[in-house]
Amino acid sequence: MQQQTLALPSMKLFTNRDLSILFLPLVIEQGLEYLVGLADSIMVAHVGESAVSGVSLVDFVMALLISLFAALATGGAVIAGQYMGRKQMKESRDAANQLVWFAGAFSIIIMLIIYLIKPLILNGLFGDITDEVRTNANTYLMFTGISIPFLALYNAGAAIFRTMGNAKLPMYVMLVMNIAHAVGNAILIYSFHFGVEGVAIPTLLSRVAAATIIITLACNKKKPIYIKKSLKHKFNWSMIKKILGIGVPYGLENGLFYFGRIVVLSLVSTFGTAAIAANAVGGTIVMFEVLPGMAIGLGLTVIIARCVGAGEYEQAKYFTKKIMGVVYAAQVVSCALVLALLPTILNVYGLSETAKSLTTQIVWWHAAFEVVIWPLAYTLPVTFRASGDAKFPMCVGILSMFFCRIALSYVFSIYFHMGMFGTWVAMFIDWIVKAFIFAGRYINGKWTEFKAI
Repeated sequence: MQQQTLALPSMKLFTNRDLSILFLPLVIEQGLEYLVGLADSIMVAHVGESAVSGVSLVDFVMALLISLFAALATGGAVIAGQYMGRKQMKESRDAANQLVWFAGAFSIIIMLIIYLIKPLILNGLFGDITDEVRTNANTYLMFTGISIPFLALYNAGAAIFRTMGNAKLPMYVMLVMNIAHAVGNAILIYSFHFGVEGVAIPTLLSRVAAATIIITLACNKKKPIYIKKSLKHKFNWSMIKKILGIGVPYGLENGLFYFGRIVVLSLVSTFGTAAIAANAVGGTIVMFEVLPGMAIGLGLTVIIARCVGAGEYEQAKYFTKKIMGVVYAAQVVSCALVLALLPTILNVYGLSETAKSLTTQIVWWHAAFEVVIWPLAYTLPVTFRASGDAKFPMCVGILSMFFCRIALSYVFSIYFHMGMFGTWVAMFIDWIVKAFIFAGRYINGKWTEFKAI
């Protein structure tokens, strides 16, 4: 046993160079996406605080949908990756094709539902908001709703390339589209003096273009995994069931997580426009603090899936520990950079003094908890899902969301008179609870007993 452990590093499936090639483009890609989100919110702030609030409310709904598509893409990546680990390339390609077609069909249904329940979203879900905020939210939703199927297809296409170890191509697509997006925002808002439409239209067009480009490139038959160029498709329900075996628990976890955030957001909206704006701006800024962990988690899915597919559980443990260390180090750096730049960022937003003070409080406390707790709560369950153990993190995530994220938000905000900041304290407790549970799950090794294919 000792000889195997010592020999493991020289026999591992991924070298440090492989990890760098996978992780660095992912961090850059996610960074570009967050930068555009930051630029959007800054440009919308030029229109007014009510515009910032309206866009942020809809963005929470869109984040919910994006998380569902990302979960579905993760399911496809896990199944395709495990087949690759077994050297079963035909099955791996079939998994990729089923992922793209199912994601496209599912997302169209979701888009239609969103438009049908739009009045409920604007009047019921968002709680007590002003007419001006509601009008801006409605305008933004009308445009960005059309982009829903394209978001799903982009996520599916990007997952296919990452499964092959090619994270650079999605990064390049995101780079081009985000530059075009930012330029479009600037032209429509500053030159043509558009309101919320100035952000919504470029958002829609960039998502359409990104999906079109990545799916077209995924049809290249020279790649190990490719999409068949045909409008005729037969759904392989056996394969789709395997994909959904990972995607549904993760999607349900993500979906209810974001639903919980929306419920909390309705609570935040009762504390006034300054609280909504601070919550929105703070939420955008702290995404840069967790950026390395989110990006590296996408790559960790590929690595663990390939290890498990090859039956190399010791290597799965080895890479989990190694990459956890990388996440901790990277997030210390990202938090330090965000905190150093925070005064400058807040000055650019031009928020009221109340909103600025609340945002500063959010970002600092978020950084303090993140560098200690976040990887245990969010990086460890990536290993579980990639190995086929998707239901356990789902159950933990859902229960923790209801009993910590939602229930404690009302307790701290209302009964302890902490206001909007109380919802963030509830989130930190949610992290701590999940961190302890997931650490125990990893140590007892139960996650190694599951099979996805």
